[in-house]
Amino acid sequence: MHMALDLTSRAEFLRGLSPRAGDLARAGFVARTAGTFTLKGPQDFLTETDLAVESFIRAELGAAFAHDAILGEEGGGDPAARLWIIDPVDGTANFARGVPHFCVCICFCEDGVPVLGAIFHPMTGEFWFAQSGKGAQKNGAPMSVTLTTNPNVACVEMGWSRRHSISGYLAAQGHILTAGANIRRGGSGALALAWVAEGRSDGYLEAAMNCWDCLAGMLMVQEAGGSVLPFGPDATDRLSDLAALTAPHSVRACTPALAPLLDSALSLAAEPDR
Repeated sequence: MHMALDLTSRAEFLRGLSPRAGDLARAGFVARTAGTFTLKGPQDFLTETDLAVESFIRAELGAAFAHDAILGEEGGGDPAARLWIIDPVDGTANFARGVPHFCVCICFCEDGVPVLGAIFHPMTGEFWFAQSGKGAQKNGAPMSVTLTTNPNVACVEMGWSRRHSISGYLAAQGHILTAGANIRRGGSGALALAWVAEGRSDGYLEAAMNCWDCLAGMLMVQEAGGSVLPFGPDATDRLSDLAALTAPHSVRACTPALAPLLDSALSLAAEPDR
């Protein structure tokens, strides 16, 4: 049995840590040399800044909360009852090509449930934050999802990866467009979810997403009054083992009225090649 969780101190620490990690990411962006990246896989970019920012966050969290576990996109890790999940630079393809649309994304989970989420945009200073049961804020001000009910005025963002078929992705796009909604793609799933939480977009969906890309943003959408599919294969809110936590899963987050449309689109996106 572990000691009672001090979530307040973790929340305050995360509020202070996120901008400092963002400053490091911004410095890396400004100083980068064009074309200095490697590929972990097809369209899966890695830069020196990814590694530097994750190392910084790991060191800060390790010093402040030595008994908490850490799982990072670049450095890996093991799940535990108290777990920090880090994406040091979400939107690395944008970063690597000089597009200033990327973020630092950090989530804290207690017993497999996301309870703190922070997303910081280094190039704009925008800071989105959520705590379970206490709402979601942007730069300290409360935020909420849109009240959109009509797809003809909706704007939806849709992520893409090589994990699912091109035909399924195109079918999902066609379904959304036929319903009347607009589609955008910005190249950062975490920022896309933050935008849903604050009302810049009405929804986001992606057929295969990693936990470090989405758990913080999904918590924000929930706390901002949105509808979110549980992350994982068993339709629960708990992610207790490494396989369930680190495997990609479907993500859908939106203003409640659009959930049926996006769920049907997501089912098309997840289908194999036809």
